[in-house]
Amino acid sequence: MIRSKWLAPLAAVGLAVLCGGTARAGLLPTSVTVFPEGSNFRWQYAIVLPTDSQLKNGDYFTIYDFNGFVSGTDVAPDSNWSFTTAMVGPTPPNVAPFDDPSKPNLSWKYNGPTINVGQTGLGNFMATSEYQDRTRSYFTARTHRSSDGRIDQNVTYTDVPVPGGDVQVPEPATLALAALALPAVGLAFRRKKMATA
Repeated sequence: MIRSKWLAPLAAVGLAVLCGGTARAGLLPTSVTVFPEGSNFRWQYAIVLPTDSQLKNGDYFTIYDFNGFVSGTDVAPDSNWSFTTAMVGPTPPNVAPFDDPSKPNLSWKYNGPTINVGQTGLGNFMATSEYQDRTRSYFTARTHRSSDGRIDQNVTYTDVPVPGGDVQVPEPATLALAALALPAVGLAFRRKKMATA
């Protein structure tokens, strides 16, 4: 049985492990802008490669549950990127974003020479949706570490279109903290039950 004095340090360690990839490495969506486009809406994602990461041929990122995607409207900043859409994934190993199989995911894969120049903007990636309203969804990426060239992956969140309303998905760190707190709640309930018996 875990003693209560150990719960706070264990929670802190668990949270650091679960959220470490988001804070330190991997591609990151720094802004999302929505423009009217006829009767639809163009969603523009500015993507940044952080200082401690490098981008190699085959690396990619995925935006999950992009509601109302209009086929053939994907745009990348240059010809070094290829686009795919799928109902599930692709997802790098060791990350677990929520992925609704009834909504399309958007992925861009890098097919160019290695980029290892410190923090740099990779440009704007765009796709059109039938919807303008926003909700939060997940963003994963596979890159490489600058220090040793090993594969790295991260998960964070970004905005995606939703048909009406603005439903917020909890951040990964919030979900991890809530999961880590559950054993402490159960332990407290058990002790209270034993004390009243």
